[in-house]
Amino acid sequence: MSDSAAETRPALTDDDILQRFLRTKNQPTGSRTLGFQLLSVSQEDRSVEVAFEARAEVLLNPMKQIQGGYLCAMLDECMSVACMVASGMSHVAPTVEMKTSFFRPGVPGLLRGVGRVVKWGKTIAFTEGELYDAEGRLLAKATGTAVPTPFKTYK
Repeated sequence: MSDSAAETRPALTDDDILQRFLRTKNQPTGSRTLGFQLLSVSQEDRSVEVAFEARAEVLLNPMKQIQGGYLCAMLDECMSVACMVASGMSHVAPTVEMKTSFFRPGVPGLLRGVGRVVKWGKTIAFTEGELYDAEGRLLAKATGTAVPTPFKTYK
């Protein structure tokens, strides 16, 4: 599926996709650990908005800040879900490369993430993600590349 091709996308609305995520009983353990919840979906913009409930008893380093690897995992989740949305829920997109820049420490509580697909090619998707604290301040930003893979070949 290329940037201009939508022929393989199932006829799902943004709300269909959002409801599918909200109703799932099989949320991955990593998503549960991060406190992931999908807030909004835009297939047209190839983007998602998500929330993470960063729990102190799970995600903190010795400085009482969210350990950077967990922030990376949150950004990866944002970008990966954006890929699923961009494909009309027909593909997963395992990350093959990711670069993260940290701007301020993360603290426990509610965090907001934004993920988007910048370009969807035949073999590679280029992604971006941002993570914000409860006051709306940018915590970290990432770019990534992923390999679009049909769900049926990934099971």
